[in-house]
Amino acid sequence: MEFSNDKSLLLAEMEKIMKIIMLGAPGAGKGTQAKMIAEKYSIPHVSTGDIFRANIKNGTELGMEAKKYMDQGLLVPDELTVKILLDRVAKDDCKNGYVLDGFPRTIPQAEVLEEALTKLGDRIDYAINVEVPDENIVKRMGGRRACVNCGATYHIEHVPPKKEGICDNCGSELILRDDDKPETVKNRLSVYHKQTQPLIDFYNGKGVLRTVDGTVDMKDVFNAIVAILG
Repeated sequence: MEFSNDKSLLLAEMEKIMKIIMLGAPGAGKGTQAKMIAEKYSIPHVSTGDIFRANIKNGTELGMEAKKYMDQGLLVPDELTVKILLDRVAKDDCKNGYVLDGFPRTIPQAEVLEEALTKLGDRIDYAINVEVPDENIVKRMGGRRACVNCGATYHIEHVPPKKEGICDNCGSELILRDDDKPETVKNRLSVYHKQTQPLIDFYNGKGVLRTVDGTVDMKDVFNAIVAILG
């Protein structure tokens, strides 16, 4: 009986350690959800973009290696990206888990990551897919506005400025950025479906995929994720 209690405690402890990958199309809101998960569960939000910048800024060996590729306009090889990522998740603040945002984006990246984690006796616990139809994303991103002066962001439906087309903070003009224009968004979605969509099948095959409806209110999306993570 005592063994059973010990085993229950051990399982409860293991369940607290959460290594999570966020999946979803650009504009699905996965970055926002990743930050909210990180805050609630006191685990780091690990963004590959941030790690690259930090390594390059600090002049680390891995950072300098990555910079060589980036300076030539080349993609950083998956093996090097995973090395930089593993270096980050080996830090003390990741001992209870982490939320990965922006990686993996392709099947080869997922395979390299899985192979590296397996060698460490580790694995991904959850792949959370924030599902939003393309037409919703085009509309959502097309409603974004940015201040040309201070960089403040708005949304014509969800976070409108007090005066249409004018920034609340500094009174400058608000614009629709090129990245948020429908044709650009459609191109990005096309790349996503070709490269990243197969990851949904990959993690489904591993038994760790969980899908949430990303069309509902941001808080409701988060509540659905919390219901999954416990």
